[in-house]
Amino acid sequence: MPSPANAQESPPTNLSTSFLLLPSLRHPSSFRLASAMVGLPCHVPASKLSLLLHHVLLLPVIVVAAAAAAVDGVCCSHQNLLSVHELQWGDKLLPRSTSSGRTRSHTGTAMLEMRQQHQVSRHISNHDDYVSKLLIADEARVSSLQSRISNKLPQDSSGAQVPLVSGIKLQTLNYVVTIGVGGKNMTVIVDTGSDLTWVQCKPCFYCYSQQDPLFEPSASPSYQYVPCNSTACYSLQAATGSAGVCGADQSTCSYAIGYGDGSYSRGLLGRERIDVGGASIEGFTFGCGLRNHGLFGGTAGLMGLGRTQLSLVSQTTARFGGVFSYCLPTRMLSSSGSLVLGDDPAAYKNSTPISYTRMLSDPLQAPFYFLNLTDMSVGGVALEAAGFSNGRILIDSGTVITRLVPSVYQALKAEFVKQFSGYPPAPSFSILDTCFDLSAFEEVRVPRLRLGFEGGAEMTVDVTGIFYFVKRDASQVCLAMASLQYEDQTGIIGNYQQKNQRVVYDTVASRIGFAEESCG
Repeated sequence: MPSPANAQESPPTNLSTSFLLLPSLRHPSSFRLASAMVGLPCHVPASKLSLLLHHVLLLPVIVVAAAAAAVDGVCCSHQNLLSVHELQWGDKLLPRSTSSGRTRSHTGTAMLEMRQQHQVSRHISNHDDYVSKLLIADEARVSSLQSRISNKLPQDSSGAQVPLVSGIKLQTLNYVVTIGVGGKNMTVIVDTGSDLTWVQCKPCFYCYSQQDPLFEPSASPSYQYVPCNSTACYSLQAATGSAGVCGADQSTCSYAIGYGDGSYSRGLLGRERIDVGGASIEGFTFGCGLRNHGLFGGTAGLMGLGRTQLSLVSQTTARFGGVFSYCLPTRMLSSSGSLVLGDDPAAYKNSTPISYTRMLSDPLQAPFYFLNLTDMSVGGVALEAAGFSNGRILIDSGTVITRLVPSVYQALKAEFVKQFSGYPPAPSFSILDTCFDLSAFEEVRVPRLRLGFEGGAEMTVDVTGIFYFVKRDASQVCLAMASLQYEDQTGIIGNYQQKNQRVVYDTVASRIGFAEESCG
């Protein structure tokens, strides 16, 4: 860290940082002003500012104004100012949506409101226990994903092949949309790591509690059973890892899908009209769950946005061109993003151009979206790691915390700690081992994190996706990324790092795009 005199003579050269607002410092304006006046970095602790403020107050007004401008233009250039409530869990609940999404006037596109799972969940009574279980559940999902990717799970009806988060996580950092099924509104979890869309149905022999009424096939004139000899029934093996099971008279096809945390859904395949963002899809094949287990946060089921024949994306290719995108909001409760089906730039609000990278194909892992991670930088400093030579990484809306192979993570951690060295450390928490005590600060200067992909595409992680707040008072704030156990495992880009991004999946052109967008 340069001395105040050196800092005055030459401004910091590393301006690739972001501002993060924290809850404790009483006078943030004085804090920023004093930092600029003496040429200090923007993360000077409040305890060291009292002597500086005495001198600052003696300066002419015109110099004070110039110093304030220096904060925005030099010391903290390219900053994002963010209130702490946007990073923690204190937002008020929004009224529950009763619509199935906003209708687009453009032909071939549907847009749905995308919300945090909090909005259909119970109030969190124990914050510490809550965040601990969240990360434990996220680790269970990642372990299941790694097993599936490495083909270690048996591909039969008794195995748990397609991973999903546990109920604790589904009540927190996953995202939901409301769709119409046979004219009835159903709130479902959005998951790019699954293919089969399913909802709980009557007569339910074993169901978890949900907020929406159960779907009743017998009350819908448009519902049809999927026969055993159909293409859809044969497609279950690729979509779920489990083959369809025929009924006694061959008129029905049973499915069984298990998830990495022990949750499952079992029932019959059916066809029904669904409504998504004002667009109606006739004869959509989905699972009518009669036996379902798992704490799915009060949702009616799950929307599969994977790549096999039974996914929503594949079934609607003729309508939406095999393209979908989403923008995940930054706050837990008081904002919503969007899920867009179709390629309509008018539906996007991106502030930077969309940069695309090649979508990798893996016939053995058909549901998943892979891409090549070629480089990363922290605060403008490029990382060097052996893991970039084989940078295949999975992008997943259901995983929360990004996982990196050990060599890449260690390089990231070392550079981040180097640039963030002015802040006191805090104990590790669960899977997160790079933590800080920021309770004495109102604003901190956060190094920007950039991910580079094959073909020149890149994604700059929003400041809200850098830190995971373990403690409400910011006394334990951790870098929201973790290391995998082995170098030959597959990295995962989680949804925590995808916030405030327009992420575009073009399955026909086989590419994935990224652009910055304020999602709410």
